[in-house]
Amino acid sequence: MNLEIETEHWPTPQGEWGDWEALASRAAHAAAQVEPALANARLEVSLLLTSDAEVHALNREWRGRDKPTNVLSFPMLARDELLALAADGPPELLGDIALAYETCAREAAEKEVPLEHHAAHLMVHGLLHLAGHDHVDSAAQAEAMEALEVKALAIIGIADPYGPNE
Repeated sequence: MNLEIETEHWPTPQGEWGDWEALASRAAHAAAQVEPALANARLEVSLLLTSDAEVHALNREWRGRDKPTNVLSFPMLARDELLALAADGPPELLGDIALAYETCAREAAEKEVPLEHHAAHLMVHGLLHLAGHDHVDSAAQAEAMEALEVKALAIIGIADPYGPNE
């Protein structure tokens, strides 16, 4: 999977993670390990790290929700199209993901986790949405998606975000 990353209004990450591009690449690689459909080299994903105001505007325009949120995913392929995508061929846009800095930073502080950990979790979450996973229709669906997130984050050394200490 190829990531196109744009960072606006996000400070340079602290600690071991390097830059946002490196963190996003690690998150995408881990997501592809737990969801093989994401491992197709033809896939292109646009990741926008931006402000609450921008995500609020996107949420209002595309989702009809007049508020900011931590992450938005805009899939361009249905799950069956993704699963049927051949390994050979031209690049294929899987979709777009946008993360809102102020909301992400506030949530990380509330959870007492590094911003980089929470951002990686939301990147994995967004990628799983692009792959057709969801968590709104049933508890079983939510549990399955959370299990994939936990596995992907463990691959890059991030603790279970749903665990008792997070």
